[in-house]
Amino acid sequence: MQKVITDDLDALIDILPPHIRQPLCRQKDISKLLEVVLDLGRSSEARFPQREVVLSPKEVDEQDIDYVASRASSFGDDNRAGIERTLHRISAIRNRKGRIIGLTCRVGRAVFGTIKVIEDLIQSGKSVLLLGHPGVGKTTMLREVARVLADDFNKRVIIVDTSNEIAGDGDIPHPAIGHARRMQVTTPTMQHAVMIEAVENHMPEVIVIDEIGTELEAQAARTIAERGVQLVGTAHGNTLENLMMNPTLSDLIGGIQTVTLGDEEAKRRGTQKSILERMSPPTFDIVVEIQDWDKVAIHPDVGEAIDVLLRGQHIATETRWLDEAGEVRSKKELPASTTQKTTKGKQQVRENNLPKLYLFGVNRGRIEQMVKEMRLSLDIVNGLNDANLFITSKSYYRRKPQKVRDAEAANLPIYVLKSSTPAQIRQLLDAIYPTGGTGKADLLKLALGEAEEAVNQIKSGQEAVELNPQSAYIRRLQHLIAERNELSSQSLGKDPYRKVMIFKQETKV
Repeated sequence: MQKVITDDLDALIDILPPHIRQPLCRQKDISKLLEVVLDLGRSSEARFPQREVVLSPKEVDEQDIDYVASRASSFGDDNRAGIERTLHRISAIRNRKGRIIGLTCRVGRAVFGTIKVIEDLIQSGKSVLLLGHPGVGKTTMLREVARVLADDFNKRVIIVDTSNEIAGDGDIPHPAIGHARRMQVTTPTMQHAVMIEAVENHMPEVIVIDEIGTELEAQAARTIAERGVQLVGTAHGNTLENLMMNPTLSDLIGGIQTVTLGDEEAKRRGTQKSILERMSPPTFDIVVEIQDWDKVAIHPDVGEAIDVLLRGQHIATETRWLDEAGEVRSKKELPASTTQKTTKGKQQVRENNLPKLYLFGVNRGRIEQMVKEMRLSLDIVNGLNDANLFITSKSYYRRKPQKVRDAEAANLPIYVLKSSTPAQIRQLLDAIYPTGGTGKADLLKLALGEAEEAVNQIKSGQEAVELNPQSAYIRRLQHLIAERNELSSQSLGKDPYRKVMIFKQETKV
């Protein structure tokens, strides 16, 4: 179907004070409005895809803030509110006393026809996970999935709606979800409980869930899938490889464990004795990486894709897009790195994959110190055009200043750092991007190989061996190697220097 966009824009404009509303209505491209920002003591601004407009020279005062806040719904624990029966979102910034001193009034639009490129996957009854950077349209696509399955295919669909992102504010959901039912979540920390409640109490055939981000939510998703309910959801991460290296969410794709092979089997396979394998069937059968509004990359068999990646091989992906006539086109292609056959070509690929970080609102000195301690080859750049990863803090990302919006508009991957502690910085450097020309999978193999070598040393008579510092996820795998070889192990020190020591078990008398 052709794309149709509805935005209920009048409802958002009506909650603005008259001296802000009137100049906004005079904008010729008002239909493209993204959000209106009101900060105490500053001029009000309207933000469009390619520009920002000061709406009134008068500084925003407390009366303006109260005018808008009183016309929106009540703010929840996540400081978000909305407007009844619309998809608009009003987000608050508070001072230390809890007083609202800033508002972001973001336009919510229902876009019909966004799932044409993956409609056959949704119809298949298999569970589908959508990945993509912020602002690429994951939630918009989820909303359309719910409507199509409920209205066109008569499925019993329940949306687990945290912060009313999918179905809008108020007790009556937005008509964009069709006949799908919506369960609201009182606070984001309870999302996993509502997911289970939806299955146990309401007999759905399909559950739609936005932003699976915690271990409890990943466990709830597995429980739902094991009961035969189709899941369609989104998760943090841009690619399948991101999920593999995320210990919190790796269960969504089957989880990863270390397995110790016998000497003959390792020789037959041509691998080390300790290898990585998938623990269980994936929660989601299909992963869709949303690359742009009309372009996706598809992994139709997640289990097979993970197995191939764990063997150190490259996987083929199916890329689909809509052409100018609105028809779906597709092709299968390998990652760019696999097309390079010469040594020179491979070196160029490795150089292109080195992280080029743009830092915004984070402590550069601490990151540079950690890079030095970990002996990594990272490049901190001064311009967005030179970067392939945008690093910012949680507080800056929530406020969405211009630099963050520029990064999103440039489709630049964004990593939100919770804090500038050594542990958080190490997690950033150690868990996402390849470093120093060595891929993350290679680093993991080296760490597991070190643990395997320590096991051999202890079996040869050495009392104990201390390994190099690693992330919590890798340490857990190293502990497993010791356990499977009937040896003891323990972690020593504090992050980022925490490491595993393997030693002989004490003989019980």
